[in-house]
Amino acid sequence: MADGRDGKKTSVDPKLLELLACPLTKGPLAWNPERGELVSRVAKLAYPVRDGIPIMLPSEARTISAEDVLSPPKPGGQG
Repeated sequence: MADGRDGKKTSVDPKLLELLACPLTKGPLAWNPERGELVSRVAKLAYPVRDGIPIMLPSEARTISAEDVLSPPKPGGQG
């Protein structure tokens, strides 16, 4: 799992993940625990989570590759 700024492991509450949606597509997001990001497969964007707070700004999101879209992280960060 990705480290937060304070050195602690970053995660997202599963209940919060159910409520969050991509600000561009309004579609679901998947948690990528390895990178500490919320991934929108439809928009091909990965939103960072800093200090446990999702940064849901398209300007802060990272564009993900086709490979990332084809093999997305499991929803909820399980596995």
